[in-house]
Amino acid sequence: MPLAYIPSPPSGELHVGPFPLRAYAFFIIIGVLLAVWLGNKRWVARGGTHGTIADVATVAVPCGIIGARIYHVITSPALYVHDPIRALYIWKGGLGIWGAVAGGALGAWLYCRKRGIKLAPLADAIAPGIVIAQAIGRIGNYFNQELFGRPTTLPWGLTISPDNPNRIPGAVAYHPTFLYELIWDLGVAGLVLWADRRFQLGRGRAFALYVAAYCSGRLWIEALRVDPANHFLGLRLNVFTSIIIGALALAYLVLRRGPRETEVERPAATAGPEDAIELSQPAAGSDGT
Repeated sequence: MPLAYIPSPPSGELHVGPFPLRAYAFFIIIGVLLAVWLGNKRWVARGGTHGTIADVATVAVPCGIIGARIYHVITSPALYVHDPIRALYIWKGGLGIWGAVAGGALGAWLYCRKRGIKLAPLADAIAPGIVIAQAIGRIGNYFNQELFGRPTTLPWGLTISPDNPNRIPGAVAYHPTFLYELIWDLGVAGLVLWADRRFQLGRGRAFALYVAAYCSGRLWIEALRVDPANHFLGLRLNVFTSIIIGALALAYLVLRRGPRETEVERPAATAGPEDAIELSQPAAGSDGT
């Protein structure tokens, strides 16, 4: 066995003094906090109000978690058909990114509609933070010994516990696909930050770039995974979903035109659903990246 093989942790818990913490939940929380911090910084630079991103997160994050779990359960029903209560065990892993984006977007839209906030520039502001949060969340998959790939003899192969249900007989190490996605996600965040600054992306185009770039990586990473998954048209469902969503995001990125929004938020005291319209009065400012 190569000395460089990555060992798996013996437990899915982290201990802070005498207190055990579920590693999966811990890293999701850390990712959300970093996403809110970066999103707030970028939102203020676009002319938004300090604290708006945190306010949106109080609605979008719970909606995103619910959506992520629903997507996972729907796309992997065999895991829960004999024990439905397990569908509630979120701390054991199983959050689908597409459900998270859909649920979070719905929550954010509802909040923005109430407050008179433009959703597109808000999405642009939070896009890099979202993909960084995804990267950090993948560390939780490492602690849960999940989302690994096919057997490999590469020096950075991952060893897993003998009782892991997805273990392949005779295999010594596996592709650490969660690590591949972590690295890819950080690269996507860097790409979005650079392109947003270089091209002054607006009107949802920075968010579309994030989605398109993430999907392109998810295609080859998903192809390496060996965990059970439903198939559609001969492909793992997440591969098919990545192709469709990635193509739509790329089309939006190419076809959407117009300068970046320069006024993005009404004062909370006066905002209402009728204020959630596109505003176009010019104002100078940095892109906050």
